[in-house]
Amino acid sequence: MRLIHTSDWHLGQYFFTKSRAAEHQAFLRWLTEQVENHQVDAVIVAGDIFDTGSPPSYARELYNRFVVELQRTGCQLIVLAGNHDSVATLNESRELLSCLNTRVIATVGEDLSEQVLVLNQRNGTPGAVLCAIPFLRPRDLIASQAGQSGSDKQLALQEAIAAHYDALWHAAQAKRDQLGLPLPIIATGHLTTVGVSTSDSVRDIYIGTLDAFPAQAFPPVDYVALGHIHRAQCVAKTEHIRYSGSPIPLSFDELSKVKSVYLLDFDGATLNAIDTLEIPVFQPMQIIKGSLAEIEQQLAHFTGGDATKPVWLDIEVATQDYLSDIQRRIQALTAELPVEVVLLRRSKEQRIHSIEQQEKETLSELSVSDVFERRLSLEADTDEPRQTRMRTLFAQVVEQVTSGQSTEGSAQ
Repeated sequence: MRLIHTSDWHLGQYFFTKSRAAEHQAFLRWLTEQVENHQVDAVIVAGDIFDTGSPPSYARELYNRFVVELQRTGCQLIVLAGNHDSVATLNESRELLSCLNTRVIATVGEDLSEQVLVLNQRNGTPGAVLCAIPFLRPRDLIASQAGQSGSDKQLALQEAIAAHYDALWHAAQAKRDQLGLPLPIIATGHLTTVGVSTSDSVRDIYIGTLDAFPAQAFPPVDYVALGHIHRAQCVAKTEHIRYSGSPIPLSFDELSKVKSVYLLDFDGATLNAIDTLEIPVFQPMQIIKGSLAEIEQQLAHFTGGDATKPVWLDIEVATQDYLSDIQRRIQALTAELPVEVVLLRRSKEQRIHSIEQQEKETLSELSVSDVFERRLSLEADTDEPRQTRMRTLFAQVVEQVTSGQSTEGSAQ
C-alpha cells in the first residue's frame, strides 16, 4: 500500500497582492505525476485545501480539475478540512466527488463510522484503515460550562480531543478485525502539537483555548498525517507522527527549507519506508538584507537573469536613519532587473531600536516636521508621488497655521 501525505495547499492565497494560481496549478500537475510514477494508492490532504472559507472561483476550479485528473491514475483521494476551510464549501461538492473516488471529511458527526474509512489498493483490495479527523472545533466535542477557568477549559478540550482519537482508534481496530487482514491504521489531524517549528504564515488559530496538543496523547496508530504547520517535520522525535508542510512557501521565512510531500510504503501493517518527495520551485523568491549599499551589491547579481519569471523579493533594510525616499531608491535600483519587490521593510532589529528610541522621546523634542515624516515613513504602501503631494499639502497647512498665529500675535 502506497500513500502520499500532503496538506496546507491554501488554494486562492494572495501573497502581498500576488496570485499563487500558476504555482498551485504547477504543483497539482506535479503531484499527479508523482502518483503515476510511484503507483500511489491514496492521497491524503490533511486540511487547509483553500486559503479562505470563500475561495475565489479559480481556486475551486483548480481543486475540481485535480480531482478529475487524478481519476485516470486509479488513486483514491481523501480530503480533510482545516481551520481555513469552510465546512459548507467543502460539503457542497462532497456527494458529487464521492462518485469520483474522493472522500471529503469536513467536520465530525455523531456517527463515528463516517470517519473510519477503508483505503483500497489499486486492485480494489483493502490496504489500510484511516481515522479521518479534520480540524476539530470546540463545539464539535464539548459543551461550554459556566464558571470554568481558562486552564479548566484547556484541559477539558485536550481530554475531549484525546477521547475522540481513542474512540476512532478502537473503531478502526474493530473494522480491521472485521476485515480479517493485517492492515495499518492511519490517523489524520489538523492542529498544533507540542514542540513544532512554525512560520510567519501560520496564523495563531488553535483549537479553542488549546495552544498545542501533546504528541503522546495520540493513540498508537501506525502513522499520523498532520496539517496546519507549514514546515515539514517530525513531531516529538518520532518518525510516524509528521507534518508534511505546505507545497509552496506561504511566507518568506519558509524559504530556508525545501517543500515536499511524504510517500509512505506499507507492507501489510508494517511501515517499510517514508520517502520525502521534493517539490520543485515554481516561483523564485528571495530575501535580501543589509544596508542600502549592501542591498545594491546583492541586486547586481540579478543582472541578466530570466526576465520571463521575475524573482519575488523581500528587501529588509538595516539603517538607523529615517529614509523617507527609501521606496523610490529601491524602485530605481530594481527598475531594469528581473525582480519584483513584494515586501519592503526595515530590519527587525532596526524596527525594535526605532520603537525603543521613540518611546524615550517626547513631543517637545521633535519638530512638527519630524512627527509628520515619522508617521509618513510607516506608510510603506504609499508611492513617492503621493508622498510628495502629502508633504506639499502638509507644508501649506503648517504655513497657514504659523501665519495665523503670527497675525494673532501682531493683533494683540
